[in-house]
Amino acid sequence: MAWRRTAVHRRGQRPVTSGGIVIVPMRRRHLKSVVAIEQQVFPTPWSLSLYLSELTMGGTRAYFVAITGNEVVGYAGLMLAVGEGHVTTIGVSPRWQRHGIGRRLLLELAETARKRGAEDLTLEVRVANTGAQALYHDFGFAPAGIRKNYYAEVHEDALIMWAHDIQSDDYKRRLEIVAAEALGSGDLAAPDDAPVDETSDAPGEGT
Repeated sequence: MAWRRTAVHRRGQRPVTSGGIVIVPMRRRHLKSVVAIEQQVFPTPWSLSLYLSELTMGGTRAYFVAITGNEVVGYAGLMLAVGEGHVTTIGVSPRWQRHGIGRRLLLELAETARKRGAEDLTLEVRVANTGAQALYHDFGFAPAGIRKNYYAEVHEDALIMWAHDIQSDDYKRRLEIVAAEALGSGDLAAPDDAPVDETSDAPGEGT
């Protein structure tokens, strides 16, 4: 299958901000909401059956959702191979974009990759999406190549990015800085009534 989008970890729900966002493992009960967000933010959304299949592969996958109250407002996924974690997707509800949820989800993925023994992280992002690239830079990702016409549905190349040596003390400190900034940023503002006009087709697009 071709992937097109590619704080201390504690058990169970953990508050991500004082504004009431929590990050929890994705479960079947979340999928209706996840797929609804998919259909809003990705030009070629994943199906319910694909997510069901992903959730059966817990040994090599890790999926999370961001929840406020009873509402799923974002989600993210990670595929794990020998020594490597591949960010497969990050999606945030249009009404909740630009509230730092994508950053918190990526922090969860990075911590999970470290916990499960990955040495490196990788992802793909649209070449034109400099905003997402800036976010990934904060997590230590650097450009490593181009996949031509990777996002065929929007006729755009993908920038391949890697973060290496994520088990190192330096990378641990980097995540601690990201976590301090993300978790100490104060309450999340309530979302605007109008959705953000932003297309999502790579990890972090629309975060």
